[in-house]
Amino acid sequence: MDLQLTGRTALVTGGSRGIGRAIVDGLAAEGTKVAFCARTGVDVAKAEDELRAAGHDVAGTALDVADGAAVRAWVEASAERFGGIDIVVANVSALAIGPGEANWRASFEVDLMHTVHMVEAALPHLERSDAPSIITVSSVSGREIDFAAGSYGVMKAALVHYVSGLAYDLAAKGIRANAVSPGNVYFDGGVWQNIEQNNRELYDLALGLNPTGRMGTPEETAYAVVMLASPRASRITGTNLVVDGALTRGVQL
Repeated sequence: MDLQLTGRTALVTGGSRGIGRAIVDGLAAEGTKVAFCARTGVDVAKAEDELRAAGHDVAGTALDVADGAAVRAWVEASAERFGGIDIVVANVSALAIGPGEANWRASFEVDLMHTVHMVEAALPHLERSDAPSIITVSSVSGREIDFAAGSYGVMKAALVHYVSGLAYDLAAKGIRANAVSPGNVYFDGGVWQNIEQNNRELYDLALGLNPTGRMGTPEETAYAVVMLASPRASRITGTNLVVDGALTRGVQL
């Protein structure tokens, strides 16, 4: 099926590794021009080189998304470079799990406010698109109490609420907004690999909660994002798409 993404432009935060990189790969494979950012310049350059070598039209930028001015400048520069914006994917998380004011501040500035800054800067460009879409990567920790309860879970829940409000407020302009909430996602250098190596008890407990007997892959979450970004998903807005292999058992009414 043609997802009708060829020639469109997408912005992706945290696009150098993990879920974000898989999202960039997925969009680029559909013919989308992708501007992505991440904090570490070496990782950004490596991802950009690999993607361009594969024939994709991408632009990587190193920046700290906690800096609202830097996010806004990146959005404007990307729009100018590619001639507009059709898709916005807010993926970055501080992964600030645990108690303490520092974690609350990091979760607020990175998880929530980087999304707000990105969306607000992109809105004038999205309004000029014929198939605009906003997607934020939340987490199942936003819909149930788990080991990440506290700042991480609260801000992930706030993202779903924020997107629901955007969907309602922007519907008349044809701008869709959705959230994707993955469960445990395992990849090299990721949080679950780190937990596997340094807190085996927690890792085994988390793995045992997965009815599929495994954790997810970045590509499985990325598929949901790419699908929602497609103009073919024109009637899907204001939803929270859970991608967790039946990990959570709450019923979304």
